[in-house]
Amino acid sequence: MAAYAVCVRDGRLLLARGAAGDGAGAWTLPGGGTRHGEDVLEAVAREVEEETGYRAEITALLGVDTLRRELRRGRARRRVDHHAVRVVYEGRITGGTLRHEVGGTTDLAAWHPLADVPALPRVALVDTALRLWRDRPPTGRPAPLRPGPGEDG
Repeated sequence: MAAYAVCVRDGRLLLARGAAGDGAGAWTLPGGGTRHGEDVLEAVAREVEEETGYRAEITALLGVDTLRRELRRGRARRRVDHHAVRVVYEGRITGGTLRHEVGGTTDLAAWHPLADVPALPRVALVDTALRLWRDRPPTGRPAPLRPGPGEDG
């Protein structure tokens, strides 16, 4: 279980750059895993502060995204069937100062113009979360993307 925040201010999106694992070098939303017994709202606020230095007020539930994939873990690189449940919220920055996380899962935090996000190296969750933020689907799940001309569906 993980929780992420979509924080948009003055046409810019707050993102954090992954420092480890599959997401190294890719931009993602501030957020991450919940601790055992931790409330998901408290988790997202904690993660935003850890990764960006900002305090955030959670203003809306945007939706829930699930991801299932095979990962390789440990020295033996054993296969793990990984199932992630990711809760996506809208957040508003209420205080703090932008800073980068040291020794964590991210290494850089920055505001990016919304128009520039499609050109950034980013994890797929960023696109899903922006669709949730823009469309506000009543089910909390974005409508499936339709293939473009010449693409298979």
